[in-house]
Order: sequence, then structure tokens, then C-alpha cells
Amino acid sequence: MERVNDSTFSGFILLGFSNRPQLETGLFVVILIIYFLSFLGNGTIILLSIADPCLHTPMYFFLSNLSFMDLCLTTCTVPQTLVNFKEKDKTITYGGCVTQLFIALGLGGVECVLLSVMAYDRYAAVCRPLHYMLIVHPQLCLQLVVTAWLTGFGNSVVQTALTMTLPFCGKNRVDHFFCEVPVMLKLACANTSINEAELFAVSVLFLVIPLSLILVSYGHITHAVLKIKSAQGRQKAFGTCGSHLLVVIIFFGTLISMYLQPPSSYSQDVNKSIALFYTLVTPLLNPLIYTLRNKEVKGALRRLV
Repeated sequence: MERVNDSTFSGFILLGFSNRPQLETGLFVVILIIYFLSFLGNGTIILLSIADPCLHTPMYFFLSNLSFMDLCLTTCTVPQTLVNFKEKDKTITYGGCVTQLFIALGLGGVECVLLSVMAYDRYAAVCRPLHYMLIVHPQLCLQLVVTAWLTGFGNSVVQTALTMTLPFCGKNRVDHFFCEVPVMLKLACANTSINEAELFAVSVLFLVIPLSLILVSYGHITHAVLKIKSAQGRQKAFGTCGSHLLVVIIFFGTLISMYLQPPSSYSQDVNKSIALFYTLVTPLLNPLIYTLRNKEVKGALRRLV
């Protein structure tokens, strides 16, 4: 009977926020504005990093990769969400769900690794300034970025295959606004304890370890900043480090709360709100926090205009 159900299976229904129809119009407008601003900000950083020779440095190479990844992540989830707000038919095909899950999971893994790479880059710049260009040389930058993309999408291949080959027994109502591993595990009609254990282990690898490395890097940066004699210099450095850490904590904190808990304990309304943070808010904050406030980017933007 399960095989019959699976063979006639046509797709999933993304319920999204349909249980709160009074919120849908407001959310449509807010999400559309955030998506537009995120697209504009990240697109500007990519354009400036390519066009301006002054920004051909390791930091902006990493940032342009982060911006490209954020553009892909928001484009993977937001258009479908906006369409579902306005359409009665909220169906996504099985292939569409697999593709969305694969891309979103892969990009999430890439960002986790890339943020730890960027923290190491800042550590080298602040704590080892005289040896910075020897430590973070172009070949290493390329190797680190390629490693981030390969590990992120390599993990995504495994997770997507393990999740989407589970039997769903005809159940197709996904109580979320996009296809995500924990939600799909909850939908499955088989024992998912092995999948949950494997997901927990991978989450520790991609979330806890990179976050620990980032905190250690910023701990060394803070120690170096405290040695600065100028009070104004210390305040500026702490302001920059604090804003960077805020983005990191929002991104990793929301993902940890989503992936390091058993699917049986999920509160879907809470998790939808959490998912909005790492698919919408963080991609908007990244260009604002990391680049658009500094003088180098402002100068490059003026030269380009």
C-alpha cells in the first residue's frame, strides 16, 4: 500500500502560515521588502568586489562568496514562499522539494564553514598583521572557499538522499514554508531514529565546531584589541567585532535551536519564525554589518557610480 501511495505521489503542500491567514498579507509585504534589500545589498558587494581593484583582498574575496551564497539561499526559498502567500494552490512537486532541500541545506553548510574561515581571516589580520599576506595568501583563500563549498554540498547530497528516500505513506502536508530536513523527518511514516542521530552528529560538525572556532578567534582578537592604547581605537574595534558576533550568534543560534533538538519536540510556529531569521534576516544583515558601513566599500561605491 505504501508503494502505491508513493507511486501516485505528485508533490507536497507547503502550508506555510496558512493557519494564520490574517498575517499572510503583512508577511508578504515584509518578506518582499527584505528580499529586495538583501538582493540589492549582496549584489552590490559582489559587483564592487569584482569591479574595484582596491577590494581585491582576502577579506572581500570571502565576503563576495558569502554574498553570492546569501543571494542563492534567499532566492531558493523566498520566491516560492511569496507565491504561496497569494495562491490557493500551495503545492510543490516532489522534484522541486528535493531541489529546494538540497540547495538550502548545502548553502547553509557552506555559510557555517565560510563564517569560521572569515573569523580566521580577521584573526590573522588583527593578531598577525605583519605576516597577514603570508598567512592568508591567494592560494589558501581559494582552497578554503572550495573546501567550504565542497563540504557544504557534499553533506547536502547525503542528507537529501537519506531524508527524501524515507516513506511518506501519502502524507504530503508540510507544515513549513519550504522543504527542510527536520520537517520532512517529522512527516515520514517510518522509524527515523537513525536519521535523527545522524542529523544530530552532522549538526554538531557544521554548527558547534565552527561556532567554537569563531568564538576562539574573536577571543584572541579581543585580547589584541585590549592592548590598543587609544580609547577611540578600542571602541571602534569592539564595535566592529560586536556587530560581527551579533550576526554570527543570530545565524548559529537559530540553526542550533532548529537542528539540535529532536523533531518530535518541534513547535512548528516557533520554528517557522526561526527559519525566517536564517533564510531572510541574516542574508540582509551580512552586507550591512560586514561591508556597507566601512570606508573602503563606500569609496569603491563612489568610484563605481
